[in-house]
Amino acid sequence: MNFPLILFILTIVTGCLWILDFFVLAPKRRQIAQAELRTFDANNEEALRRGEATVLSARDAIQLRLKDRPKWLEYTAGFFPVIFFIFVLRSFLFEPFRIPSGSMMPTLEIGDMILVNKYEYGLRLPVLNTKVIPVGEPQRGDVVVFRLPSDESIDYIKRVVGLPGDKIRYVNKQLTINGEPIKLKNDGQYYDENRLLELNQYEEVLGKNKHRILIDGRVPPVAYALPSHNNMQACQYIPGGLECVVPQGMYFVMGDNRDNSEDSRYWGFVPEKNLVGRAFMVWLNLSKPSRIGFFD
Repeated sequence: MNFPLILFILTIVTGCLWILDFFVLAPKRRQIAQAELRTFDANNEEALRRGEATVLSARDAIQLRLKDRPKWLEYTAGFFPVIFFIFVLRSFLFEPFRIPSGSMMPTLEIGDMILVNKYEYGLRLPVLNTKVIPVGEPQRGDVVVFRLPSDESIDYIKRVVGLPGDKIRYVNKQLTINGEPIKLKNDGQYYDENRLLELNQYEEVLGKNKHRILIDGRVPPVAYALPSHNNMQACQYIPGGLECVVPQGMYFVMGDNRDNSEDSRYWGFVPEKNLVGRAFMVWLNLSKPSRIGFFD
């Protein structure tokens, strides 16, 4: 289901009906109301002068009835302000997502409901996803949501490791960027409740972002290209891993759960046009309320 398209259509339809009601139908209703009230007042002049309660109540009922929108307008144009607010908020500012897998543990866990900043990487036209106002670019270490290059109906979330032009080497579970090995600081063990196993946890720094990653010592170091890889010429697969030069206009991303993440090591690079935004906050987790808050 293409929810952005459905929301866009609802906004257009309800907006057109709201405009029609505001400029055409509502003025006509007011004219009819005034004419009917003038007739009522003329027919009940004496009773109104005496202030008879039943006549006054009847007059008030006529006013209320004539002010009301028809039901078909109430349930279409009446919802336009709310739909328009949601459309603007979701299309240009913030969008919620739910984490369905453990590929970003320990930063994000299954069941986390996150917010994504949609304007930080530039304002885009809804549905078309065309950037119209450049604002900024992803930085190394950002957690980003993007449309999977091989199937743009699927949203993925990973961490930006390589920027355009970077030389990325990931061999024997050691990440090297532009010839500089990324140092890891041991941070104890992490218990994966879903897989019922303990993983080695490390602190890693990418750019200005300090975060934790997981490495499963039982999984051999390996990387390979899936048939859906979108730029095989930019990567060289070697024993224990791979080396890639990130093409211009693209990004190399990896999951924080390094041995349980299908990412750029397998299907290639994220084109700039596929970016949705930067994830920055867990706003809800029904089973673990304590996880609510900001993250790097």
